[in-house]
Amino acid sequence: MVEKNRLVDKIIFFLLVLLVVFFAVFPFVQMISTSLKYQWDWGNPSLIPRKINIEAYKELLNIGQEEKNVPESVITLLKENDQLSKAQKKAILDKFKSTGDIFPFFRYFANSMILSFSSAFISVAIAILGAYSFSRVRYRGRGLIQRGVLLVYMFGPILLLIPLYTISAKLGLISTSAGAFTTLMLIYMVLTLPVSLYMLGNYFRTIPFSIEESAMIEGCSRFGTIWRIVIPLSLSAIFTVFIYSFMIAWNEYLFASVFLKSFSDLNTLPLGLRQLFVSKNAIWDRIMAASMLSALPVIILFMTIQKQLAGGITAGGVKE
Repeated sequence: MVEKNRLVDKIIFFLLVLLVVFFAVFPFVQMISTSLKYQWDWGNPSLIPRKINIEAYKELLNIGQEEKNVPESVITLLKENDQLSKAQKKAILDKFKSTGDIFPFFRYFANSMILSFSSAFISVAIAILGAYSFSRVRYRGRGLIQRGVLLVYMFGPILLLIPLYTISAKLGLISTSAGAFTTLMLIYMVLTLPVSLYMLGNYFRTIPFSIEESAMIEGCSRFGTIWRIVIPLSLSAIFTVFIYSFMIAWNEYLFASVFLKSFSDLNTLPLGLRQLFVSKNAIWDRIMAASMLSALPVIILFMTIQKQLAGGITAGGVKE
């Protein structure tokens, strides 16, 4: 009877996990399916396209679009005329090229990557030092500072938008592209720092302090202990915090739409997707293809470092 109940519990647990996975994966499957369908196939309820269409990806990545609007007679003339140099042929093709239909995916991608990676890296670097001080160093006002950091996270980002914009405007930071970009990077760092400090602080407390004492007895300094002992044993938590910070900056739209409003060349991918929705290119296969391309960096980042997320192994570090 007990074994039967255990089997039923396992089946119910498996079905619940399967249900959660289905709800998590299905939107991505639907996005891939729609991005690979032709317009005449959008009404097909099946997730498998009748005919694979990769034109949306080619248009977004600007692959093979140079000769799309060029008349056939001009293309034939350029192929048959061997007297023209490559530069002259390119100049002729540029006259027929229409840049209005080209989605600058790589420019938006580079802006988002630089902004997200920089803010996540700085946030993690500061969080490591701050979390270590919260978990290991004793000083007056430590608890107050720690609670104050978490108090900032209780306020929604929308409440901080106007004060931060006013401060940036008075300091003249948003009058230049470099200032607006730097300000946005600092804002992302501030938004993710409280959770980063909290997560790393709790993880550092699980590391036996006797390991650090052994390193200090051998002559290692405090910073040396952090670099040689704490960080290697906390790689799983550090990578988790980095992915969290990176995702917040990568998907953020509100602050980017305000601080980068005057600098279209610095637009991030979320802003670019918004422009794609309201432009003449607002076709579902392009929108879904752009959404999939935007999600790829986070997926690749997670798959690359997933081995590090298994957990920092401290067992056996100290014999007690």
